[in-house]
Amino acid sequence: MRDIKVASRYAKSLLKIAIDENSLEDLHKDMLLVNDVCTNNKELVLLLKSPIVKTDKKSAILNEIFGKKISKMASSFISIILTKKREGILGDIASAFIDTYKAHNNTKTAHVTSAVPLSKAQKDNVIAILKSTNNTKNVDLKEIVDPSIIGGLILRVGDKQVDESIKRKLTNLEMEFDDNLYISEL
Repeated sequence: MRDIKVASRYAKSLLKIAIDENSLEDLHKDMLLVNDVCTNNKELVLLLKSPIVKTDKKSAILNEIFGKKISKMASSFISIILTKKREGILGDIASAFIDTYKAHNNTKTAHVTSAVPLSKAQKDNVIAILKSTNNTKNVDLKEIVDPSIIGGLILRVGDKQVDESIKRKLTNLEMEFDDNLYISEL
């Protein structure tokens, strides 16, 4: 819990600096890359958290991974994180920055699960509905294809979920039949 608060503080500070330096979009792309690398490489995260590995070695590794791929501001920020011995929460900071960036831009993330891939028109329709009902400017739509739901879709925004899948409706119907109190008189 403490690490999440620290990561959030670093993320907010980084966001303010990026706004002041007019490089918010570049830094957002850099933090997406850092978050992706940390999410997909658990060994790297373990190495960054290890007290046995020296800071200069961690710095060399991070420089080798990111090098010219990130901006000077992001590179300087990673150097500060290394100096402050907070490299173990680099992935958490990147994730917190992305969340803070989305809040700053009034962007909501929506997860749509469907049995088949949605068409462009369907995606646009879902985004339009979400924009009007959530009073949000932008919607980041994450599409998940799951044939086991048979049809319909499941929409999740934050902690709210609407399940209009055929699988859910069949399950509800089955539960209704199970609760039927009809007793035949044989």
